[in-house]
Order: sequence, then C-alpha cells, then structure tokens
Amino acid sequence: MSLVLLLFIFVLAAFLGFELIAKVPSQLHTPLMSGSNAISGITIVGAILAAGGNADGSLAMILGFLAVVFASINVVGGYLVTDRMLGMFHKKEDKK
Repeated sequence: MSLVLLLFIFVLAAFLGFELIAKVPSQLHTPLMSGSNAISGITIVGAILAAGGNADGSLAMILGFLAVVFASINVVGGYLVTDRMLGMFHKKEDKK
C-alpha cells in the first residue's frame, strides 16, 4: 500500500474514533474501556511481530519496540482506570 493511502486510513480512523467516543454516555465508558484494552492487547501482539520477526533494519526494530512500550502503557493505564471507575460503584462499608 502506498504511504498516502495508509495516512488517509489513519486520519479517517482517528476522526471516526473521536466522534464515536465523544457521543458515548458516561455509564458506558467502563465497558468500552475494557473493550479497548482487548484491542490494545492485539496491538501488542502486532508490535511484537513488527519488532521481532518482520524487522528489516534497526529503524523497524526501534519503532516496533516503541510500539510495544506504548501499547503496554495503554493497556496497564486502561486497566487502572477501569479498576478505579469500578471502585466508585462499590458500597461503602459501615465501620463499627
């Protein structure tokens, strides 16, 4: 694929993602966060493949490694945010 087509797909996906997330009610953010964590897990697998077996040079290996790092940060941060949001729904225990 040409670079122009890949750039067009990236811009279109970014715009569509922003528009979809902006219209989601706040009650649905936690389930969507869990779904996006699963998608980021798939991104990690692709980044590992890019960094390892399919790397043609050192630049590809560096970019693949950075993709693994950033996708991992995204997954961990997503789970921390989801855990914190779910913690807001627990009933407070009475101290006796």
